[in-house]
Amino acid sequence: MGKGVERLIRMIGLLGHPVGHSHSPRMHNAAFQTLNLPYVYQAFDVLPQHLAEAVRGMRALGFRGFNVTIPHKVAVMSLIDELSSEATGIGAVNTVVIDDDGKLYGTNTDGLGYVRSLKEETAISLRGARVVLLGAGGAARAIAYSLLKEGIAALSIANRNRERAEQLAARLKDVFAQGYGRNGVAITVGALDDVSRWLPDADLLVNTTSVGMHPHEEAAPLPTEWLQRLPQSAVVSDLIYNPLKTRLLRAAEGYGLRIHGGLGMFLYQGAEAFRLWTGQEAPLDVMRQAVLQRGGQA
Repeated sequence: MGKGVERLIRMIGLLGHPVGHSHSPRMHNAAFQTLNLPYVYQAFDVLPQHLAEAVRGMRALGFRGFNVTIPHKVAVMSLIDELSSEATGIGAVNTVVIDDDGKLYGTNTDGLGYVRSLKEETAISLRGARVVLLGAGGAARAIAYSLLKEGIAALSIANRNRERAEQLAARLKDVFAQGYGRNGVAITVGALDDVSRWLPDADLLVNTTSVGMHPHEEAAPLPTEWLQRLPQSAVVSDLIYNPLKTRLLRAAEGYGLRIHGGLGMFLYQGAEAFRLWTGQEAPLDVMRQAVLQRGGQA
């Protein structure tokens, strides 16, 4: 083998359906190139019935790992060799590392990314906080789990489908039945109409739904005038980052409330995945610029 032999490039993927809108390839490839690392990130549109085949293929082809997005975050769990406590607690996987022996290790970096960005951008104190959560999907699972770990005092979940909210609440109560549950966290559920009466006591309002995302920027997950009922010390958080300021956040800002958008969560969950794959800290500024250079959602 001569001096001209190049480093072996290892693949990292994204499994989802659809995935054409994803920022992740652009973000991670910019980071790999900046640090001169031998990895390439590619998105793969995989139908649910082909998920197991796709995972086996990645293992066989020597992938370093992959991300998982909608609709595979729960289904992929049965295909993983070892799950982190975060993944089992949340009940979903968004990041997988494949070791040199082909063993798959699955975890979830969504909640970690959310809490880190929320604290950094708003300086909110989560211990003892009262939280209102809009939505009960996969993102809500990760956010709720991570907020409970931070020691919040109360969590109220509102969702169009009340049964889904009740399922999330039941899961959280089961997960935290020991340990954190001893702190007596109050978890309640309701419909959108219930939010108006929850707001006066809330320290944090979190939108985990897609209402307000591009190209429907003028939509909001609740009547924005309700935000006036929040205490002036409250924070309004929206996981959407396209646009960077949703109608919900613009209204909250107009009422003098602290706001928190979704860009930081996306960056930090990606940075943690990057660290797990490469063993190096992610170049956050590079990743941020890569995301901001392109429209769309994560």
